[in-house]
Amino acid sequence: MRQGGFTLLEILVALAVFAFLLVGLSQTVRFGLLAWRQEAHLSDGKTDLEAVDRSLRQIIENLAPADEAARASIDGSSSALTGRTRLRVPGSGLDAIPVEAGLAVSGTRLVLRWRPYHHGEPLRALAPPQETELIGGVARLAISYWQSSGVWASSWKEPELPLLIRLRVTFAGEHPPRWPDIVVAPLLSRP
Repeated sequence: MRQGGFTLLEILVALAVFAFLLVGLSQTVRFGLLAWRQEAHLSDGKTDLEAVDRSLRQIIENLAPADEAARASIDGSSSALTGRTRLRVPGSGLDAIPVEAGLAVSGTRLVLRWRPYHHGEPLRALAPPQETELIGGVARLAISYWQSSGVWASSWKEPELPLLIRLRVTFAGEHPPRWPDIVVAPLLSRP
């Protein structure tokens, strides 16, 4: 009569199969964690670029024309832009308020310099603008302004707004990310 149980050979085969399953499972888990970390790293960068893209578009779309014909609507060069726009700023709640805003590269950062807009001549010196970093690792900001004559200009100091504004952000580094040009029509969000 045969007793119940397993032979030594059967136990060794079961242990070998179990070891192969553990090795395969550990490699699968390792690969999954590595893929998850890589995707999280890439999606964080993509989210940053998308948020900066939306912010830049909002700033340009809400640019306002000059209050008077003798003033320029924006002070724009090939590497910086300053004008009056509407933004949601800390302390303003959900409403966008008029601000004087400027875009430029400071070191390797694309920054937004802003302060509340006050219509009229100030009675005292204005407070310095607040500076907010939009994104780091920037080598250059190139700005162009589309004229009604059908050409891009490298500067703008006219009372009316340009038809289009093109922003080209170039990143620093050995293998910098590529970001398509941002082309926005001022006053696009107005009725």
